[in-house]
Amino acid sequence: MAAVLFDFSGTLFRVESTESWLRAVLDEAGRDLPEPELREAARALEAAGALPGGAAPLRVPEEAAGLWARRDESAELHRAAYTGMSLPDPDLHEALYARHMSPAAWTPYPDAPKVLRALRERGVGVAVVSNIGWDLRPVFRAHGLDAFVDAYALSYEHGVQKPDPRLFSAACAALGTDPRDVLMVGDSREADGGAAALGCRVHFVDHLPVDDRPDALLPVLGLV
Repeated sequence: MAAVLFDFSGTLFRVESTESWLRAVLDEAGRDLPEPELREAARALEAAGALPGGAAPLRVPEEAAGLWARRDESAELHRAAYTGMSLPDPDLHEALYARHMSPAAWTPYPDAPKVLRALRERGVGVAVVSNIGWDLRPVFRAHGLDAFVDAYALSYEHGVQKPDPRLFSAACAALGTDPRDVLMVGDSREADGGAAALGCRVHFVDHLPVDDRPDALLPVLGLV
């Protein structure tokens, strides 16, 4: 393999819990909720799929289905889809949305730095390919991992989202590699599996909490 493409959320990084997300926003706003109410609000947000990178919604309202399906094609669609899933408080909409884009909301999986560093030492190109509506580069910089990434192919910047082969193709082109010499690593068989249409090899990991997945990325080093 001449290069490796990585998904972002659930593969290299994991977003904080829904309760932590809500608690951080309320604390910053100086707002207090009794613990039972806070936990109930967090459960409602999780059921609605309001946290980008978190749990999928239990049900997408029929009137929002079209927007939800295309949410990662632009920054505007992404914001509209997710703020529409949050609590009925316009101020909280914006604060919650802003929080999920902050580096503090994300934690790299324990083996991510080791694997990215090893790939760089071996001269293997690395790109991040993500369905997302905002610029995740600051997250990588804040956690000291941007130096190990050669290119980013973000859906909102290209107007297409995985599994569309065009997003993987853009990443391969940025790295100057033939897709047949590329490994795609992700947690979604539906989205990340789209790389196989170009001839990429695909390796899947489980979207688990950081503490429950200490070394799932290590096999990547053997595959390249």
